[in-house]
Amino acid sequence: MRLLPFFAEIAPLLCLFIGTELYNIFVGAAASVVVAIAVMIIIYITEKNIAKFAIFSVGLSAILTLAALVAGESVFIKIQPTVFNLSFAAVLLGGRAMGRPMMKQFFGTQFFLTDAAWLTLTLRWGLFMLVLAAGNEWAWRTLSDEGWVSFKLFIVAPATALFMAAQIPITLRSRIKPS
Repeated sequence: MRLLPFFAEIAPLLCLFIGTELYNIFVGAAASVVVAIAVMIIIYITEKNIAKFAIFSVGLSAILTLAALVAGESVFIKIQPTVFNLSFAAVLLGGRAMGRPMMKQFFGTQFFLTDAAWLTLTLRWGLFMLVLAAGNEWAWRTLSDEGWVSFKLFIVAPATALFMAAQIPITLRSRIKPS
């Protein structure tokens, strides 16, 4: 098991949680962005590649965290998952509607699958991103800053891991040899 991708996902989230618990959401978000950038640099040094969606996600997070710090409004931090998930869902579902397996664009160098599997995964992930966006909208509008951060760590992260695990059967069943 490669631990760097796992660390890349969990470290910024843990920084957000710890920084928020010890100080406030602004410190947690700033620490999360700094760690996410550091992890991306480490990944680039070790793998000579960074996923496009990771660059978009960290860039968006940095911009909205900076806006939150300047404005003194935590809402900019809390809407970041909605903006990211809706953007990603639009790309996935828009591509799927045109018959393009967009997940292949993001993961086609790591996994070699049939086009039918890529189309299925594109649809599934696009719909899941819509669910995450709706969940985030509910959470940031009804929970405190600390409650929203806990929702991300204890609800969204495990739900995403479970959803990812649920995609393993189609991924294994649809493997092809690299061309």
